[in-house]
Amino acid sequence: MRKRNLIIVSNRLPVTFRQVNGTLSLTPSSGGLVSALEGFLTSSKVKEQHGINKIIWIGSTESDERQWKQASRKISSHHFRYIPVFIGRELYDNYYDGFSNSTIWPLFHYFPSYSEYKSRDYDAYAEVNRLFMQAVLRTASPNDIIWVHDYHLMLLPQMVREKLPEANIGFFLHIPFPSYELFRLLPKEWRESLLRGLLGADLVGFHTLDYASHFHKSAHMLLGADEEMGIIKFENRLIAADVFPVSIDYRKFFEAFDDSKVAALRQDLKKQCGERKIIFSVDRLDYTKGVKQRLLAFRHFLNKFPEYHEKVVFLLLIVPSRDTISKYTESRQEINELVGHINGTFGNVGWQPVVYQYKSVDFSNLLAYYTGSDLALITPLRDGMNLVSKEFVASRKDKRGILILSEMTGAASELNEALIINPTDKEDVSAKIKLALEMDEAEQSRRISTMQRRLSDYDVVCWGYEFLRRLEQIKNEQQSLNVRVLSPGIFRELLKDYRNASKRLLMLDYDGTLVPLARHPQLAAPGETLFRIIHQLSDDVKNTVFIISGRTRTFLEKWFNNLSVNLVAEHGALLRFNNEDWKMPASDHKEWKDTARQVMLSCSRRCAGSFVEEKEFSLAWHYRNSEAELGELRSLELFNELNHLFRTYPVQVVKGKKVIEVRNMGFDKGSAALRIKGLDAFDFILAIGDDSTDEDMFRALHGSFAWTVKVGKDASLAKYNLVDSRDTVSLLNSLTRF
Repeated sequence: MRKRNLIIVSNRLPVTFRQVNGTLSLTPSSGGLVSALEGFLTSSKVKEQHGINKIIWIGSTESDERQWKQASRKISSHHFRYIPVFIGRELYDNYYDGFSNSTIWPLFHYFPSYSEYKSRDYDAYAEVNRLFMQAVLRTASPNDIIWVHDYHLMLLPQMVREKLPEANIGFFLHIPFPSYELFRLLPKEWRESLLRGLLGADLVGFHTLDYASHFHKSAHMLLGADEEMGIIKFENRLIAADVFPVSIDYRKFFEAFDDSKVAALRQDLKKQCGERKIIFSVDRLDYTKGVKQRLLAFRHFLNKFPEYHEKVVFLLLIVPSRDTISKYTESRQEINELVGHINGTFGNVGWQPVVYQYKSVDFSNLLAYYTGSDLALITPLRDGMNLVSKEFVASRKDKRGILILSEMTGAASELNEALIINPTDKEDVSAKIKLALEMDEAEQSRRISTMQRRLSDYDVVCWGYEFLRRLEQIKNEQQSLNVRVLSPGIFRELLKDYRNASKRLLMLDYDGTLVPLARHPQLAAPGETLFRIIHQLSDDVKNTVFIISGRTRTFLEKWFNNLSVNLVAEHGALLRFNNEDWKMPASDHKEWKDTARQVMLSCSRRCAGSFVEEKEFSLAWHYRNSEAELGELRSLELFNELNHLFRTYPVQVVKGKKVIEVRNMGFDKGSAALRIKGLDAFDFILAIGDDSTDEDMFRALHGSFAWTVKVGKDASLAKYNLVDSRDTVSLLNSLTRF
């Protein structure tokens, strides 16, 4: 494997400036992203598996260029090479405090009323993303892996893609992606730019399936991007959107239990608290963390269970963060007031119910809190993952301690042996606190051990490895499904094969392939030129020609009854060979049609321009003439409703180009193509189609000698592409000359 660099791109570099004896120096810094990545990036396994030569980290710095040059000479890192991005103070504030943390952060964490919509801030966000793009372009080679992190840089993947079309680009979102209904609150230009930015990546990673699903829906509704099995098709590219729940360096936290400094600090903590049970929580200052609700629940616990007065102490550690933003200072004030109220109401000279600290702590002190507490109370109102909960579980080498965890965290789906709560339900939280404090040691051990096995099996190295492995997979899929235009050279090969063959099979879709798509199906009539070409091809004794369409047999008979051409109607439900009688399906289930019709008609009434097309064995709801956004919204609703209604019926719900169709199971163009192919020993096969329904035909013929052609610029299972129906007619006209 050819060596390449792994380029990590994040808002900040993982280094901090310090003034030591009048001299600037740089020291490694900690933080959620650094904690998540460091164990993975320093793993030799990852470098070997993915052929990584160097790891380069691009990020902003609080210094200017002169200070960076002075301080960077003294930093030593065996693992990373740092590339700084220099951003002016006002620009950075508008980008970071403004759009990133006063628009995206609250909206993505389901606090839409906190979001601010300032054009100045969005412009700053776009400009800073451009500065990062320039840094990436100065650093990256075409073979390198570019891994962009988090919500500050959502425009960057597309910016890089435009300059380096073949680049390997991954993006990971460390916060939630909101529901479509929330995401669409962003102004139209902004929301579309953010989606296009993310779709510039080859792989977009999320913590949970919910976040990935929200992204799929937003991309579909706002940009018309199609998705199937986690693969998004957009502007002639395939993009994977997948789930990778970020983890931690499990061994680091597990082994820290025995560290002498941690053990000493833990002993001091227990001595200070005496016989009291210790409840602990740690968070950055943030309104999304639910600290206010946590304190209210603890107050309710003390009110409801007075027998625990003087027997518990709540150690509340808040790490300063973004305190220049008004909503954060408001949160801090609320916390101060609630702590004061609880201590004033319940405390006495010998007992302070809440011990509140507003400061950062080092690793050893944090581990002393983790391993010395009886209960960790982690109750965010919304959190992308929450690594604190995983760190607490991993640190408990003694198999003791109970985790109470909010169901609103990404971690809740993994740590289901925790006591899961709704953070706004103070009754439930206070009851779970009591349950935890009274839980026997055997049950504590069972729960902790199960969660530890899970974290050990899927640690941060596994997380990063899986992300890069999936990135390589999607790049391979892109290459295998690249749009390959039927170039003049390939066209000559096709004509040569056609001329030399003695038994030829031509399978041709109708709408969008032989004729342009029309506003109404009945308007898509073939012209004289197409009639002449089909007539000449079907009259050639070497040829067997099939029109293989989703249209009704009535429509196909109307136009092709006088030609010696074979017909396939309704995607394979009906076949007619050589003007003989139509071959009907062996089984015909129609009991579902009345229900489907009513649902489709109801949808049409709520979507102007849409209509229902009745067929013998299927029903189709067309929305080509509807307003684009409304049509996509209604199509998604209808698709989901029909799938739910008919989940136990032998029918398929299929999404095509601006159409949702319900049809009997087992009827598709792939099955029809295989049946037709088996009619004779054909030595030349040509299959042409334009819709997602034609992918069944291409899939059935995949791996054979058949010439498969997709009409349109989308990636496809077909081997080659034509631009539009005019090219199809031109190709078929060329065949008539032999």
